[in-house]
Amino acid sequence: MKRPIPIIALDVPSAAEAFALMDRLGPAADFVKVGLQLFTAEGPSVVRELRGRGTRVFLDLKLHDIPNTVAHAVESAARLDVDLLTLHASGGAAMLRAAADAASGARLQLLGVTVLTSMDAAALAQAWGRDRVAAEDEVGRLAALARDCGIPGVVASVHELLAVRRAAGEEMRVLTPGIRLAGDAAGDQSRVATPAEAARLGADYLVLGRSVTAAADPAAALERALAEIAAA
Repeated sequence: MKRPIPIIALDVPSAAEAFALMDRLGPAADFVKVGLQLFTAEGPSVVRELRGRGTRVFLDLKLHDIPNTVAHAVESAARLDVDLLTLHASGGAAMLRAAADAASGARLQLLGVTVLTSMDAAALAQAWGRDRVAAEDEVGRLAALARDCGIPGVVASVHELLAVRRAAGEEMRVLTPGIRLAGDAAGDQSRVATPAEAARLGADYLVLGRSVTAAADPAAALERALAEIAAA
């Protein structure tokens, strides 16, 4: 069984805090997520500094715009030499194809966001304008759309991982957010799982956030998460 690649979420408001957190985590934090909070505060410079240190970067911007704008954003991200970049699969086929074309030949891998892990069935039904929605069905549908448009991976909760495989095939890469160590609070997430569960179900990447980064001893919490993954 393949072992998922852990990614540390740098969900902090400044570059100084991001690098301080990485120092506390130690060399195991060699693949990090830069999301909207940090990127909006610091811009591309923080990505360049991370790459200059040899750190792999998941740029989690969840792009969702007209096809031309998204294509240019993908090109800009490719020039930053990031490993992963997200865009909403619900942006539609034209947007997804434009993004895939823009990424052609680049090192970065695109991931289509399916259903946010903060949304439960009721919130999803309200957003989609339907009486009832099954998250698993929507995730599978969007994963298949992403695959058909040339997007090689998706973001989905651990609970829908098998639905992605059924709908889009074993070759589709899956990144799973909403990871919590056993006993930790879910926070603002609705569909969470442990690192061991993500590993057992075959996730390719998993994002380690507050369970590790907000722990009293982040390095120890990271070591615990890595041990869970290894033992799964």
